[in-house]
Amino acid sequence: MITTTTRQHTLRGHLPGRHPARAAGSVEHQATLAARLTIRDKWLLALLHEHRVLTTSQIQDVAFPSGRSTRQRLRDLYLWRAVSRFQPFQQLGSAPMHYVLGPAGAAVLAAEHGLEVKDLGYRHDRAMGIAHNQRLAHTVGVNDFFTSLIARSRAASAAAEAVTVWWSESRCARHFGDLVIPDGYGRWRSGRGTAVREVEWFLEFDTGTESLTKVGRKLLGYARLAESTGIATPVLVWLPTTRREAGARTALARVHADLDVPCAVPVATAAADLLNPAAPHPSPAEAVWLPLTSARTNRAGPRYSLTDLPDAWPRLAPPADPTAPDTGEGQVSETAGASPYRLPAPAAVPPPGTPNRVARGEN
Repeated sequence: MITTTTRQHTLRGHLPGRHPARAAGSVEHQATLAARLTIRDKWLLALLHEHRVLTTSQIQDVAFPSGRSTRQRLRDLYLWRAVSRFQPFQQLGSAPMHYVLGPAGAAVLAAEHGLEVKDLGYRHDRAMGIAHNQRLAHTVGVNDFFTSLIARSRAASAAAEAVTVWWSESRCARHFGDLVIPDGYGRWRSGRGTAVREVEWFLEFDTGTESLTKVGRKLLGYARLAESTGIATPVLVWLPTTRREAGARTALARVHADLDVPCAVPVATAAADLLNPAAPHPSPAEAVWLPLTSARTNRAGPRYSLTDLPDAWPRLAPPADPTAPDTGEGQVSETAGASPYRLPAPAAVPPPGTPNRVARGEN
């Protein structure tokens, strides 16, 4: 039987239809992308730069009406090298595809703000390095917290709710890193007209790997931040199970009771296993939050929805600049222009004019 051999150089060819890496930043490729990238595409590139990595389902939650449209568009962006992707190993089943900013996407993002790619602090190898980072699961978990809120707000039944601010850990570190580094900062708005309510928070996302003593001691940093800014911002601690939550509340209450001004650091906890899996869009907006008080640590008490959570702290001042929730972050405001390593925070939801409903089969 005669067989043919495959020459070695043919095994090194580029993926079919995908532009080579060298061409990703070329003038010709950028000109091609100018005719292909939509406003939503560019917003998604900014979101990936801000939050490092998003899974297929998370991208669908924030930007697309169906799984089919999500996969089709991400395939195009991948072939154009606007995004890159990887699939982590897991013992059972297959992990979802994970997406990061690609070299062509970084070039587009930099050009939009009049910068060089190096001014973004972007390198493709570093962007893909998250695939092997020990904090991958933590980063994906934090992003899932926010994208599930956005998915809920995009649903027709929850049209009066919205995530108006979503900051990454790296942005929080630039603003507050000398005192504390939250896993994220968010703002939630609900209601219409004169009935609008708003709450802001710092997120501490627990995966169960840190000691509970270390979890509790994080409140010391938030106390220093509150003293420095004069602003009391709730700290929301998200835990994997109610059992873990019970232990964390004990550790948190011990530290909280010893703070000089405990009311300057409002704290509430919740656990992922409290979410209703039968709900159309399970999210931390549900009535799963239990405020922390030194007098009622583990005793069962009323759990609040995210909208009603400020009721647990009657003296808590509303977020600053409530008339402009999309631009007025309570702790600090972003500058209007871009500067090296500090692009303006992207909006938490797609730009106007993109499909908003989360439903099967919509384009």
